Amino acid sequence: MTDQNTQIASAKSRLPRLDGWSVGAALIAVLVFLPILSILWLALTPEENAWPHLMATTLPRYVTNTVVLCLSVGLLAGAVGTGSAWLITMYRFPGSRWLEWLLLTPLAIPAYVGAYALVDFLEYAGPVQTGLRALFGWENARDYWFPEIRSRWAAIVVLTAALNPYVFLLARASFREQSADSYEVARALGAGPFARFWRVGLPLTRPAIAAGMAIVMMETVSDFGVVDYFAVQTLTTGIFTVWLESHNAGGAAQIALVILLFVFVLAAFEKISRSRSRFYRMSRQSRPIAPRQLGRWTGLCALVACALPFLVGFVLPVGVLLDHAVAKPEYWFSNGLVSALIHTLTVGGIAAVVTVIGAIFLVYGVRLSGRVLPRKLMPLTTIGYAAPGAVLGIGILIPMAATDNALADGVLAVTGWDPGLMMTGTAFAIVYAYCVRFFAIAQGATDAAFDRVSPNLPMAARSLGRSASGALSEVYVPLIKGSVGTALLLVFVDSVKELPATLLLRPFNYGTLATRVYEQASLEQLGQAAPPALMVIAVGLLAVAFMARASRQ
Repeated sequence: MTDQNTQIASAKSRLPRLDGWSVGAALIAVLVFLPILSILWLALTPEENAWPHLMATTLPRYVTNTVVLCLSVGLLAGAVGTGSAWLITMYRFPGSRWLEWLLLTPLAIPAYVGAYALVDFLEYAGPVQTGLRALFGWENARDYWFPEIRSRWAAIVVLTAALNPYVFLLARASFREQSADSYEVARALGAGPFARFWRVGLPLTRPAIAAGMAIVMMETVSDFGVVDYFAVQTLTTGIFTVWLESHNAGGAAQIALVILLFVFVLAAFEKISRSRSRFYRMSRQSRPIAPRQLGRWTGLCALVACALPFLVGFVLPVGVLLDHAVAKPEYWFSNGLVSALIHTLTVGGIAAVVTVIGAIFLVYGVRLSGRVLPRKLMPLTTIGYAAPGAVLGIGILIPMAATDNALADGVLAVTGWDPGLMMTGTAFAIVYAYCVRFFAIAQGATDAAFDRVSPNLPMAARSLGRSASGALSEVYVPLIKGSVGTALLLVFVDSVKELPATLLLRPFNYGTLATRVYEQASLEQLGQAAPPALMVIAVGLLAVAFMARASRQ
């Protein structure tokens, strides 16, 4: 009998011990991953299979345009970001220290805002064509040729201008971490500036460049505002067309599944590119790269090359918007702008707080469990960041609407009171989408911050009688509050700029700054779109300032 009790006790000890932290962490992981599972279910079990019709009609065009945009924007952004990072890191020329952080400012400009500004600047009534007609005496468009603005090439230019800082940021960090010894050896062997870049710098930086290009191409796949404004039919616009115009949720989910396949291919490309490259420092001490001073003309050429992305990606859109905002100051007091600002701050702030708290709970719960499976499942919660907002919109809205209606019907049947749509009829769905979309940012920052805390500190707190929650609040939180603040800011800024998910999930007559910019610009009223667009840019500049400060440390 004693042996049997011993065996039972031993078996119980081998069972996974469940506590509130482990259960809560698992629940958070499920909630973050649920929209992706919803997409898979809707795509594989549609009420009306639109796949044959899509394959025979629009899907090839959607895929072709998406692939062309991805490759073009990825290659151009890679070339621009890598070239400017090389010049800024390796050389000194007039304005190089300012351009070191000015080249990050296009990240503050949502790509769709850049599209509106470019069209306003280059269209028939814009300053460029007006100036050409006045200069050469042309009377109308038949007297001269000008490229079509609302086209695929313009979308490529706008997306490249908006996204190349991702490559610049990663490539510059990689160049800075390299040793000057490699370049000194190459110079001693007779390698010129281009040979040192092509044979030494580029191979060593290839993993960082590949990571930046993968991010750029994933952002290109998920873009909706730019391609919709330029009438370029991609997979993302196809989701809106099939769902909202054809009223076929299954077909929209199937297109969303194709987008997810694109994203997985790009993520695999980035990991393969990094896994095939292995470079190590051969000594503990390595000399940092000392920038070389360029001559007058070469320095001027470097200045122009580095200033061009900043001018196109930041100065042009901000200048166009400021011109409209100053010309029509009454638009700052237009109806709906204040409510859009309040809605934006509310949903963005709530999403940032909930996302960061959820990330802290998840990371801490996984660490407390000490088991392999939760740690291996945790990376799945980052997939939301790779999924476009339109994809998440479908994965959230359809099952949530069904659940909302069922709950409302149940409450009405039991109490006789109709509560209405409690989730899809409020901003709850938008906040949930933001949390899923940007959970990877909060989780990555939190996990890295926890890694920097010595395990001896929480162990000492537990030995002194502190509970798990006490160790978290008294040891971890004071030490990681800087990283938590950065995560809060980044999630908030990305939530402010998010457009596709907000368009799909917002309740009736519920606008944010992003949706107001989109609506006014779609009506060709850029003057009324300027104030909310400038507000979005101002919020984005906060994140850029923090990134510039962090990159200098």
